[in-house]
Amino acid sequence: MKFDVVIIGGGLVGASLALALKESDLKIALVEPRLPSPPPDDDSWDARIYAISPGSAHFLRDCGAWQELDKARLAPVYEMAVFGDDPAARLDFSAYDIGSAELAFIAENRQLQNAVWNTLKRQEKHIRIYCPLQCAAITRTDSHAEIQLTDGSSMQAALVVGADGLNSWVREQALIEINRHSYQQTGVVANFRVEHSHRNIAYQWFRRDGVLALLPLPDEMVSMVWSANGERAKTLLDLSETKLCQEVSDASFRTLGDLQLVTQAAAFPLNFLHVKSLVQPRLALIGDAAHGIHPLAGQGVNLGLRDARELAAILADRGMQTDCGDFFLLRRYERARREDILAMETATDGLHKLFQNANPTLVRWRNMGLGITNRLPFVKNMLMQHALH
Repeated sequence: MKFDVVIIGGGLVGASLALALKESDLKIALVEPRLPSPPPDDDSWDARIYAISPGSAHFLRDCGAWQELDKARLAPVYEMAVFGDDPAARLDFSAYDIGSAELAFIAENRQLQNAVWNTLKRQEKHIRIYCPLQCAAITRTDSHAEIQLTDGSSMQAALVVGADGLNSWVREQALIEINRHSYQQTGVVANFRVEHSHRNIAYQWFRRDGVLALLPLPDEMVSMVWSANGERAKTLLDLSETKLCQEVSDASFRTLGDLQLVTQAAAFPLNFLHVKSLVQPRLALIGDAAHGIHPLAGQGVNLGLRDARELAAILADRGMQTDCGDFFLLRRYERARREDILAMETATDGLHKLFQNANPTLVRWRNMGLGITNRLPFVKNMLMQHALH
């Protein structure tokens, strides 16, 4: 079967790209090896959450997926308080200061995944879904790409989009060079009920043993993301419920009072990934296949959604160009995304290295820098405006 665009990977970013192209004149297919797990029938919460920027929420709304979310399980972020490893070093952000309704929305991973897939299922007239099914091989020629599937079938495409995550098979098949390293940290996540109201404020502490964030959830709950160093992560995961609650409460200076565990702690490794090229003839990368950043800024998924938004816009507005896999057309996508990706890679990687350095002089300077930035509204507003996109 012949398609204009075949998207390999049906996670949030890949599925949103398919939805963004649903009203274009392109014939779209999506290949995904695993069906998303439906949310449980009970009222349990997913420990893995995303901070969705207003710009990303608008994009998902245009795709038709944001409307599928249960708004009672979304929490807007109105303010953010960032602390250095000196409690006196503080940086505050407020949506009010930049005339925005919110800085972000905190949403569960499984709720978002199911929202995009429920929307996809209603688009079978425009989008062909191959799931659960895997790709076995990709062969590219000057005129098209040939994709072999594990069930023995094949398809042709003018463009193959790799949206298959950090360990991208598509990227590997294309022999695209990468720069990758481990942060030697583990992201430990869990949800808690709090004693004192979070008032829709997101909190973050840069600590000597990693970065701790408490993000607001509905019903006076918070989601913890603790990017913990080495053995510290193992220690956290081995703690009893009572001791974990006490540890997180103490580490956050009891800002939200006593904590009660709602969702058991889980963990995932943290890695940096820089991809040398986002495109090749008849191939483009988006999402985690195109970059991997530290979660300290909460911008990883937004970076991927901006990839999908930009690629969809370029493919839909290609003018007289009938070949959507044309290399020069795809280079427009790469040029449009490079600055944003590089800026986020540099900022998150640099902040991680800065706050992991124990040099006393550097410790003083970095904490002083937070305080100085907090007194510069113009700088703070620029940082917030970029994060809102």
